[in-house]
Amino acid sequence: MAGDGDKIPHGKLCWLRNSPAARRLRLSHAEERITGRGGESAPQSRGGIGGLLVGSWELLLLMAFVTQHQIQKFHKDGFLVLEHFFTAEECDSMRNQIQRIVAEMEVPPHCRTEFSTKEEEQLQAQGSSDYFLTSGDKIRFFFEKGVLDERGDFLIPKEKSISKIGHALHAYDPVFKQITHSSKVQELGRKLGLERPVVVQSMYIFKQPGIGGEGGITRRMVRAASGTSTCVEFVGSEPAYDNSQFIPLPIRKGGLILIHGEVVHKSELNSSESSRHAFTFHVMEAKDTSWSKENWLQPTPELPFPSLYT
Repeated sequence: MAGDGDKIPHGKLCWLRNSPAARRLRLSHAEERITGRGGESAPQSRGGIGGLLVGSWELLLLMAFVTQHQIQKFHKDGFLVLEHFFTAEECDSMRNQIQRIVAEMEVPPHCRTEFSTKEEEQLQAQGSSDYFLTSGDKIRFFFEKGVLDERGDFLIPKEKSISKIGHALHAYDPVFKQITHSSKVQELGRKLGLERPVVVQSMYIFKQPGIGGEGGITRRMVRAASGTSTCVEFVGSEPAYDNSQFIPLPIRKGGLILIHGEVVHKSELNSSESSRHAFTFHVMEAKDTSWSKENWLQPTPELPFPSLYT
């Protein structure tokens, strides 16, 4: 489901180092570019998993295709690419559903928050916004930089203004819930050795043509202490990475990329005329794991982190 049709002009990059695999990855649907293992960004939980998903054959054929060698390669390298993980029909169902959601979108101007992955901009926008901080158990809308005027009104068509929708599509939307908890995803989780995986968040990322901003956070974002000027803050120092060590990894519509939680990855500005849509969800191994109380994202009584295996 990554991008328009079968185009693959994506811009995700990852940088890996030879460190032991943590138990946290990110699952998401997209065309991506990746690289290697383990940057310095600390996982936000002690033992999680997440990854990146898109397209498929029949489950038995798919799971036979996922070999033990590939699983071992994931644990060694920190990422794994599986082509055709979801069918074109499944990808199209997500695309059609997101179009319906956007068409029905009503966001009050004071809740229209610009989304950025650049740390200073993120603190200014989401960091002072309760709309962002309380979005973990809701479906909320975040917009590209420069698409809103000072009153929060759209300067361009709203369907072209959205950066992402998050963070509970997996829980409240029937199409994305079915994709997230599909039998093929569950079986892949079992092959990865996950015993009690829970889904902690999900996002639909648009990467709008010409304005889809670059992304890549390499420090933990945590809840700020009460009484501070922002709701969140970044901890640790900002590591420097050599761009020559980032390796592009294009993938077609329907492909799956699993990304380990220690993999440093980024997505460049979308300068093309095509969107690069991606559905991403993060999974954590809940067995023997304590979710950090400092994490900006917290389970709520209304939405405890749901089991992947339900």
